[in-house]
Amino acid sequence: MAENDRNDGPSLQEQVDLLQQQLAQAQRLTALGELVGTTTHEFNNVLMTIINYAKMGMRHKDTATRDKCLDKIFHAGNRAAKITNTVLGMARNRATGQEPTDLKQLLENTLLLLEREMNKYRISVDKDFDSIPEAYVNGNQIQQVLLNLLINARQAMPGGGRLLIRLQHDKENNMVDLMVRDFGCGIPAEKLPRIFDSFYSTKSGPDASGKGGTGLGLSMCRDIIESHHGHIRVNSTVGKGTAFTLKLPTAAKDNRPSVPAPITPAPNLPQRSQLK
Repeated sequence: MAENDRNDGPSLQEQVDLLQQQLAQAQRLTALGELVGTTTHEFNNVLMTIINYAKMGMRHKDTATRDKCLDKIFHAGNRAAKITNTVLGMARNRATGQEPTDLKQLLENTLLLLEREMNKYRISVDKDFDSIPEAYVNGNQIQQVLLNLLINARQAMPGGGRLLIRLQHDKENNMVDLMVRDFGCGIPAEKLPRIFDSFYSTKSGPDASGKGGTGLGLSMCRDIIESHHGHIRVNSTVGKGTAFTLKLPTAAKDNRPSVPAPITPAPNLPQRSQLK
């Protein structure tokens, strides 16, 4: 009887799979919670713009002033709609399917959500976008990766600094390369091999904004990218900064994987890696 009872329950592998799913969901909700905290302030700024220009238009009767106010209200309303739609897109429990995705637009939407945070911490964002084909990805999941990398880059420059985002087409391998590079503190060589390990963090805990320090972010980023049949690599030098590069398949029909790749542990990174 005892033997039968043991066989009735889920197998060890089924339990592990369930825990991995729950961990992924918890990480998605954590990212969403941090994002809502950031975008609430930005959305409030948009509302104040709308209210102030509405008041101005009510006070002034001349056509030129009213037209100006209506134009400002119109653009602020569009901005609010973009913020709302992007947050709602992340909040929806979309399927894990992949589809042709414009990474440029995905990046622009992500940066829109973090614009206030970047300005607050005096981070200038430089964009170097080449002409690239669509990538074959799940937009929600890649946006989660981008948010994590961008927030990490911001935290690496607590006194402000420059952030470079680059998009290139690797024609030889039919991949899109997406690089997020900060010019901050860098990661010590002895810590690099472990940064994608679950629950390992180079941070002592959340910063003043309440973000970072769980050790879940980069591990989940790696799992998401590998499930897309892509790759993630890091180059870092202490005192000069860190660059994360995502390699993602293009949406060319002969380049699309038939099924998502299984999530497997990433190999250890090289002991030393230099930024060029």
